Formats: sequence, structure tokens, C-alpha cells
Amino acid sequence: LEKTKEEYTDGDQNHPSGSEKEDTISDGTSKCEEKADILSSFLDEKTHELLNNFACDIKEKWLSETELIGLPLEFSIGRILDKNQRASLHSAIRQKFPFLITVGKNSEIVVKPNLEYKELCHLVSEEEAFDFFKYLDAKKENSKFTFKPDTNKDHRKAVHHFVNKKFGNLVETKSFSEMNCSTGNPNVVITVRFREKAYKRGKRPLPECQEGNVIYTAFTLRKENLEMFEAIGFLAIKLGVIPSDFSYAGLKDKKAITYQAMVVRKVTPERLKNIEKEIEKKRMNVFNIRSVDDSLRLGQLKGNHFDIVIRNLKKQTNDSANLRERIMEAIENVKKKGFVNYYGPQRFGKGRKVHTDQIGLALLKNEMTKAIKLFLTPEDLDDPVNRAKKYFLQTEDAKGTLSLMPEFKVRERALLEALHRFGMTEEGCIQAWFSLPHSMRIFYVHAYTSKIWNEAVSYRLATYGARVVEGDLVCLDEDIDDENFPNSKVHLVTEEEGSANMYAIHQVVLPILGYNIQYPKNKVGQWYHDILSRDGLQTCRFKVPALKLNVPGCYRQILKHPRNLSYQLMEDDDIDVKMKGSHIDETALSLLISFDLDASCYATVCLKEIMKHDVLN
Repeated sequence: LEKTKEEYTDGDQNHPSGSEKEDTISDGTSKCEEKADILSSFLDEKTHELLNNFACDIKEKWLSETELIGLPLEFSIGRILDKNQRASLHSAIRQKFPFLITVGKNSEIVVKPNLEYKELCHLVSEEEAFDFFKYLDAKKENSKFTFKPDTNKDHRKAVHHFVNKKFGNLVETKSFSEMNCSTGNPNVVITVRFREKAYKRGKRPLPECQEGNVIYTAFTLRKENLEMFEAIGFLAIKLGVIPSDFSYAGLKDKKAITYQAMVVRKVTPERLKNIEKEIEKKRMNVFNIRSVDDSLRLGQLKGNHFDIVIRNLKKQTNDSANLRERIMEAIENVKKKGFVNYYGPQRFGKGRKVHTDQIGLALLKNEMTKAIKLFLTPEDLDDPVNRAKKYFLQTEDAKGTLSLMPEFKVRERALLEALHRFGMTEEGCIQAWFSLPHSMRIFYVHAYTSKIWNEAVSYRLATYGARVVEGDLVCLDEDIDDENFPNSKVHLVTEEEGSANMYAIHQVVLPILGYNIQYPKNKVGQWYHDILSRDGLQTCRFKVPALKLNVPGCYRQILKHPRNLSYQLMEDDDIDVKMKGSHIDETALSLLISFDLDASCYATVCLKEIMKHDVLN
């Protein structure tokens, strides 16, 4: 992760202030003749005049420090059917009048006062505010904007906080020193620059905002007993990129030897090969390294293959059956009937004081400060990581906690650096969450929706068993192997269909919470609404605008079957793979089992059904 310091020295120490770089406006008259010409060519004379009058009225009120009482709060340009013409008009109006904003309403362009412009004018000069909003709207790649030198640290902090609070997802601010030639003393100036990816966030990005010849390198990552996010954080540091430059199709367990496809941006195959030796110390290997054209997406996988050895097998107490027969019976039963498709306990942070779903619930309720504290809650262990977390909860001293937190805790350090910079306020906590990639932020919300799904399937089976009843939801597509199928493929079972037993239990699906799902129309549907009330989400729209999180929801089959399942029973001394530190009786039975599962299914859950035992310790 890139470390963010409050004060730094840029390689170019002679940036002019924003007011020296852009044209300015005075008394409602713009010097941007080019933009004026665009407006004249697109707008008839009457509309152009009314727009100028609206702008002048707003400006005069603000310059005289009076409120907009008695003035219309918006002005309609009218409907513009041509998309390109609308885009040009939006840009031209904002560039000519940065103290106004434009809004699209079904091909209509509506102009309104930019209240954030007025707020910034209370912190900096009107001239600087004018130039800043022109810079913001232009979105020129690799461009910077610099406010005038400022010797007041508290005032600089206020400007930092304003820009990051209002536009933190688009730009970042930093302070650096530049030498004052007349006095020989350094001035401190605030520089604003666009965050990476800021140019690609619109639905229809302009051609100059699209990514150029960005390098993508694909590889297979092998990791052992290593958390996914920790692995990515370590790779990011070694390669000099940030965690969000890595893409992958799904998360892999920590307590396993796992292999998965990954893609990293802005890194050549040669550079990735150069760190092979360094990452071996972290129980990681990379191979099958090659150039590709694009990133991966979460969910972009068909499934996973598992090879598992289960040692020291024993019968349950008072079971008179032969052990070999009992094992084969259990496996054949799962092959035939399947298993309940629960999310595995590793999704929720099994054994930890605070589970990931608790953090996700806090985020859905916009409790940003609570979510940060939950994230940094220590375990009952006396090690450097938990001592640092304990210190933070006692003091809320982000800077002091950073000095205690080990370097390898990438996520924790990223949050703490942001909290040190922005403060332990609600807005500061929002900025802290933005220090993590989107995939990490959404992970916690998905953990909560996964937990509710687990509870829902338990309730559904306890209430109706294996019978498909009226009000159930069934999937009409037999080939579905993931959760990303549309509402059109989900059917609500009617009373007649339920009575006629038209559907089988393996077709039944339950919704994973989100804003674009339907609920069952039976006791299970009522159960969902009761749970939302229990958790304080009665009015939740499953969007967290502050963190750019949208949770549309999806559906999940309540039963799944392992595919290509094969197994072999052996005595431990016949197996080449030995468990480190194992003191198991050499004659004990072991099971070698291999199978494939669809995406988002858990081998631990399948094994638990076979063994009737919790396989995670």
C-alpha cells in the first residue's frame, strides 16, 4: 500500500496556484469565450439569455452574502435528445459557471446552484473556488490543482477535510512545501489530484478518460495457510502497486493449500517473475505468468476442485456398523441426495470475537465508526497485532497504533493511516473504509447477507422439510451453477403446483438480501421481514452511497451436489502426504476424497454432511 503522509515534497516544487492556471469569473461574466460559443451554438438566444440571468442572480446573491430567498432554485434548458449534444452542454455550462451544477432528467438538462461551491468560498477565495470546480469538472488525466500558499495549519486542515469529505472518492489532497523566494522560508500549499480510476466511473466515459495501454499480467497464485487479503497486500508492497490493482474470481480459504487465477494491473510479467524468490518466504508461489487483455471479476469462475485427506477416522460412539461400510454409505448418500448449501464458517471469521457479518451489518446501517471499532477489536491473545488493537480501542490514537501494528497487517495499517489523516469522525471513518479496495469493503456486507441466508435455509427446512410448497421460489433453469441468475428465471410456486408436487426440493432457491429480489410468499417470506426488523434494517435499501456499495441481491439453491466425486480408503502408512507433527496411530484409516463444487459452495460444508461433524477446528 502507498503510505500517505500529511506533509511531502513533490518532485515539481513550483506548481502555480490554481488561480494562475485558469480563467476567472467576475460579476457573473465569464472569460471562457470558447464555452460561451458552445452554449450559443446549442441554445437559442432566449434560453441562452435566461441561463445567463439565472447564473448572474445566483452569483450576485452569493457575493452579497445573502441567501437565495425569492430566487428560483433551478432552471431548465429543456429536452436535448442527442446524447453527444447533452454531454457537451453539461460540460460547457459547468465550465462557464462552476458555481452551478447540471442534472439530467429524461433527456432534460436542469441547472441548479452548486451549494458546495458556496461552502468552499468560506474557506478559500472566490477565485480559487471557481478554478477548483472547473478543474474538478474537466477531469483531465494526470492533472493537478494547487490552492494558494497557506501558513495556517488549522485552515489547511479544514480545506483538506472539505475536499475529502465532498469529493474523496474522486480526488485526494496532499500538502507539500515550496520555497518562498522573497523570504527564503517555505510555504505550504495543498495540491489536489484525481484518484486512480476516477476517469472510468461515469456510465459513458469520454474517450480521453478511458484507460490507455495498461498492462495486465495473469498468473496462478499458490498460497499456504495465508489469508487472501494478507497475500494480496504483501504482493502489492513487493510490486509497488495497490491491492485494488489485483483482480480475482473468488476468495480462497486461509487454512489450505490453494491455487487460483489472478490478474494484476500495471505490472509486466518480467517484474512479477523478479519477486518469485521473495514471496516464497511468505508461503506463496506464482507461475503460469503471462500477458492478458483485461482484469478478472468476482464470480467469474465455474467452480473449484478439491483434493482432501481426512485422517484418523473413527465411528461415532455406539455405532455397531463396520467403519468402512459406514464411510461408503455416508459418501453415497451425499452423492445421491446432496447437501444443504450453507455458507461455510470461514466466511464469517470462525472463532473470532467479532465476526465479519457484524461489521457488514454496521456498514449497512451507516454506522461507520462502529464498523471501524469492530474491525479493530482485539482477540484474547497477547501478540503485537492484538496489543496494537487493544491500544487503539483504549485511546483512539491512530498514529500511536500505527507504530505498534506490524507491517504485514496491510488492511489494518491502511485504515489507521486514513484515520490518522482524517480523524476518528464519521467522515474520517468513511475515508478509512475507502482506503480498502471495493472488493474488501463489499466482502463484509456480503458476509452479513450470507449469514441471514444460512438462517433462512435452516428455517425453511425446519418449517416445510423437503416438500416444495405454495409460496416457495424455484429456479426454472436446470443448468444454473452460480447465483447470478435474473428474477425472470425465478418462479413463485402456486397453490395448485404445490398440491401437485410439480417441483423437487433441489429446484428451490432462497433470496440473498438485496434491493432487487423477491421474497417467498409463505412463512419464510414473513421470516425475512421479521429478521430485517430484528436487525434494524426495515428501511434499508441495500445501498451504502457513502462507500459506493450497491447490493442488488441474488438467489441461492438450498441443495447442492458434489460433482466428479471419487474416494479411496487407505491406512495412514500407505499415504505419501504426512501431516506435520502427526502422532496418529499408523494403522488408522484415512479417506482420500476428490470432488468438484460449483462456485460459492463450501467443501467444509459438504464434508460436514458426510462426516456429521464440524470439520473446521
